Amino acid sequence: MPRPMAGTAGTPGTPRVLRAMNDRAALDLLLEHGPLSRTRIGGLTGLSKPTASQLLARLEAAGLVLATGVTAGRPGPGARLYEVNPAAAYAAGLDVTPSLVRAAVADLTGRTVGRYELAVPGGRTGTGAASAVRQVTDALDGAVKAAGLARTDVHRLVVGTPGAFDPGTGRLRYASHLPGWHSPAVLDELATALPMPCVYENDVNLVALAEQRLGAARGHTDFVLLWNQEGLGAALVLGGRLHRGWTGGAGEVGFLPVPGAPLARGVARAGSGGYQELAGAQALPGLARELGVTGIPRGPHPEVAAALVGRAAAAPDEGAHRRLLEAYATRLATGLASLVSVLDPGLVVLSGAVLTSGGEVLRALVQAELEELAAPRPRLVVGEVREHPVVRGALESALAATRDEVFDTVR
Repeated sequence: MPRPMAGTAGTPGTPRVLRAMNDRAALDLLLEHGPLSRTRIGGLTGLSKPTASQLLARLEAAGLVLATGVTAGRPGPGARLYEVNPAAAYAAGLDVTPSLVRAAVADLTGRTVGRYELAVPGGRTGTGAASAVRQVTDALDGAVKAAGLARTDVHRLVVGTPGAFDPGTGRLRYASHLPGWHSPAVLDELATALPMPCVYENDVNLVALAEQRLGAARGHTDFVLLWNQEGLGAALVLGGRLHRGWTGGAGEVGFLPVPGAPLARGVARAGSGGYQELAGAQALPGLARELGVTGIPRGPHPEVAAALVGRAAAAPDEGAHRRLLEAYATRLATGLASLVSVLDPGLVVLSGAVLTSGGEVLRALVQAELEELAAPRPRLVVGEVREHPVVRGALESALAATRDEVFDTVR
């Protein structure tokens, strides 16, 4: 529960600094609880009524809070209620894939106010930086228009992509299947085209952020998220922070050599490695046929794999379905064993459509297999953020930075 703090080393306890701390504590409480009265804010922060009144007047004058009504259901006149002004700032998030770009805009409270999906015909719009810029600006403009806003109303944008931009070179790595994004000029051209600060993050890292803020990893500072959808990847959260690695490639476990898959060489050129071939979405149809599963659907690998796992989990006692779930759980645990043996996390979140479609049935099988293959025994859970988790994570990241920036203006 946020409370005002005394000055710490390097932060003198001046009235201005203490006011800023109290203001931020009150704004965080309003974001967490919704509309609150002056008395309630004073009680939660430990501030006196006069100080709470001055604080709210200051925030209202800055355009950060609104008087939204009065309390009801009690004797006597109702107390005025205050809430964060949702229109004080907006943030946006994008999820870039080879075939589709999803975009969303959220107000300062985190409510999504505009969405847009941009299809990428044939999986590509060109191979130069201009195609990546066009994808980002068109998708962003679509979401902004849906929100009834202008591009300049967005304070910050976070873009999620497969792979990661190498902080040393500025070039996208580990995502050879993403046309148009490998030009050395792409980040500079995007910066020129966009009127707001923009941050680029690995898509699976953003899913982990969404789960940490809103889902199955709330309250956890050390966990691994295993993602299986278009590709197989992981996000590593250590000490409460994303671990990205020297080149941004931490968690690119699709390239991981594993028993049961041929040893792949030149994986960066091939775009995948042993673990992806063993347990990625493309491996499920062949595995299902080998184990006698019938009625295998056709379509994109992620959709087919999710359908196969979901159908098997719905009838886990049927012979072929049981064999499929057990074999797939072993494959998943084979790669996870290497991860948990090195990191020893307290929690592993299974996410992405292929894994979440298996629900608790698949989770329990993977948990049992992992306990046989690795000495550490983390708890496995199924991810809870199911609706466009990359976009949700991008919005959460953009909102955190936007709130810091906007709230600091009260000082």
